[in-house]
Amino acid sequence: MDVCESCLLGKMTKAPFNDKVERASDLLGLIHSDVCGPMNTQARDGFHYFITFTDYFSRYGYIYLMRHKSEALEKFKEFRNEVQNQHRKSIKALRSDRGGEYLSHEFDELLKECGIVSQLTPPGTPQWNGVSERRNRTLLDMVRSMMCHSDLPISFWGHALETAAFTLNRVPSKSVQRTPHEMWTGKRPKTRPLRRSTRERHEPERYGFLITTHGDVILVDHDEPKTYQEAVSSPDSEKWLEAMRSEMDSMSDNQVWTLVEPPEEIKPIGCKWVFKKKTDMDGNVQTYKG
Repeated sequence: MDVCESCLLGKMTKAPFNDKVERASDLLGLIHSDVCGPMNTQARDGFHYFITFTDYFSRYGYIYLMRHKSEALEKFKEFRNEVQNQHRKSIKALRSDRGGEYLSHEFDELLKECGIVSQLTPPGTPQWNGVSERRNRTLLDMVRSMMCHSDLPISFWGHALETAAFTLNRVPSKSVQRTPHEMWTGKRPKTRPLRRSTRERHEPERYGFLITTHGDVILVDHDEPKTYQEAVSSPDSEKWLEAMRSEMDSMSDNQVWTLVEPPEEIKPIGCKWVFKKKTDMDGNVQTYKG
């Protein structure tokens, strides 16, 4: 028997997607937006969500952390005022899914007032807003990688997210001929801080290193004592004292040193305690080391 096309069509879970979508030919011609969240772990300052705005022409993206999905309208106003003031151009169209934050009466009225065309994707077709969907996935993959590599608590994912967005705007993309930053600003991005040289400089281990969307460097203190006096006077003094006793006992058992009288006119080299908190992947302190 011949192949029954009606049976094949009736059993298909989804019709083939035709990737013939409207494209932008200039900055702010089309903005893709999407809201991601809620996250399982609350970020510092109480953030559970984030919203992205990505320019289709340059693929330059903005990201805003939010405590509630209802803040989407305020974040869009903030984004619109900044980009239109910078480029002296108006946003032509905004493409988003059918999330409730984009379907509110206030959001719809603002778009009409500003003359911005609202492009809502059909139900069950996230491909129409693929720019935002891929951007969110890439950002979250980068955040998970950074949080696994660092020893910071998971609540710092908001800073890691801003760092990922900052980096994505300054690296080459297959979708555009130049970097998104260069197409957005007309200037080559300053990548000197991102390059590795043969002579590396390292920050102290007790600090975490993060970059914000504005290029600012954040050094995050791990709340570890710097001196013996700080350790014995801190709320965790018993744990630090136990860590020091354990270290001294280990050195004694392994005969690390031999006590002798110092030679005359010789000043011995001094030493100091270094304190470190060992944490698990969730940022919970497991061990106190001295």
